[in-house]
Amino acid sequence: MSKTALWAIIILVIIIVGVAAFYGGMMYAGGGAQPTAPAKPAKWTPPSTIKAAWIYVGPVGDFGWSYMHDVGRKVVASLFKDWLTTTYVESVSEDALPQTIDNLISQGYNVIFTTSFEFMDKTIEKGKEYPNVMFFHCSGYKRWDNVGTYFADLYQIYYLNGLIAGALTKTGHIGYVAAYTIPEVVRHINAFAIGAKEMGEMLGKDIKVYVLEIGSWFNPDAARSAAETLWRDYDVDVLAYTEDSTAILELGEEKTTGFFNGTYDHPLYVFSHYSPGWIYGKHAVVSGQIVHWEVIYEDILAKIKAGIYTPYNLKNVDYWYLLNTGAVEFGAWIFDNGTVMHINPEIIPKLKNITVTDKLTGEKVSAYDLIMRRYQIMKEAPLLTPLQLTAETHKYENIPTITYDGHKAQIAPAFDPFTGPLSGYKKEDPNKKVTIESGKRLGHDDLWGMDWFVDWVQYLGKGG
Repeated sequence: MSKTALWAIIILVIIIVGVAAFYGGMMYAGGGAQPTAPAKPAKWTPPSTIKAAWIYVGPVGDFGWSYMHDVGRKVVASLFKDWLTTTYVESVSEDALPQTIDNLISQGYNVIFTTSFEFMDKTIEKGKEYPNVMFFHCSGYKRWDNVGTYFADLYQIYYLNGLIAGALTKTGHIGYVAAYTIPEVVRHINAFAIGAKEMGEMLGKDIKVYVLEIGSWFNPDAARSAAETLWRDYDVDVLAYTEDSTAILELGEEKTTGFFNGTYDHPLYVFSHYSPGWIYGKHAVVSGQIVHWEVIYEDILAKIKAGIYTPYNLKNVDYWYLLNTGAVEFGAWIFDNGTVMHINPEIIPKLKNITVTDKLTGEKVSAYDLIMRRYQIMKEAPLLTPLQLTAETHKYENIPTITYDGHKAQIAPAFDPFTGPLSGYKKEDPNKKVTIESGKRLGHDDLWGMDWFVDWVQYLGKGG
């Protein structure tokens, strides 16, 4: 057979196969069975107006979680007013989430922020149902092509608050009121306890942290009752919490001013949570944690507008922003000029009059100076930020330095509170022990799924 004839046969076969495949595909498409995912366009063009909606688990007036998310919404709404329209729905239950999302999408909203851990699974379901809408879920770990995740975490700041607690406590008994003991909250309790023990040991104090869980993100009465129980029955004189009202701040002010007046035998110093709460307890609020969700919202929305984020490439978008990013801050108040009150001025002289030894340098310094040193170390890690945007790069986040040409580049902070040796017990089974060997630094995945308490935390169960 000649080469010409052979090539003619090959070409004819290709044509026949192609035609058969074409008609077979047409028959398949009309026969009921559909592809599991829509065809992705070659190019996605951002809409001229982005309509973004926020769904909150609590009321925007809670002065905690939902309040600060809404502050973030207001900031980006003002900054990007030329092309961004926003709205929000507050006090949404897990069961009401799907209908809430349906309603927002029917109104033309094309970016949906779901802002509570329990919204995770239903956000994924709706993401699959609306493949051309972009979803971002706060505090979860499940993603999809059009569903990214984000979180601004406070564990470093809780550690700093713990250092203060360890310096201030006279009884050695420190309290924590937890909304729920999910891994996020357990992580914060442990960081707080680690800081308290570190400072307490230098001062010869036997530190114990007592934890009561109230089973609600927003329940002022239960939060106040739990804090009162810890103060009254466990001699707690310093307390932190995860709950979204001002109830504990106000109780702390009542007990602390009563102590100063001779009414009570011990105070109740407290740390504000998420919002700058010093105004609710000017004598009792010693510091706290402040979150700036607008740092993340600005980044997300700017990237959507630029066409960087699309409904088809969010599966690895996972913000894990720490102190180095500016998304969280150590402090109890923000003045009108933007200056942060890191520690209540009434407390600073007490801390400056306490002398301790910095275990990182061996120097003798004041407790105040030690706290501010740790703060600066954890804040100054600019090369860490690009790694905190994606699920693929979290594994590099706890690498302190890399070496090139005989030089070192700092990646993660030189210090992290979750560095061994540490020992603890499983929350669900206290007989199961956890040991972190000396020098090991826990990474993103270890922290994200934390289900154990350090040994000096006493989990008292539910109350309040």
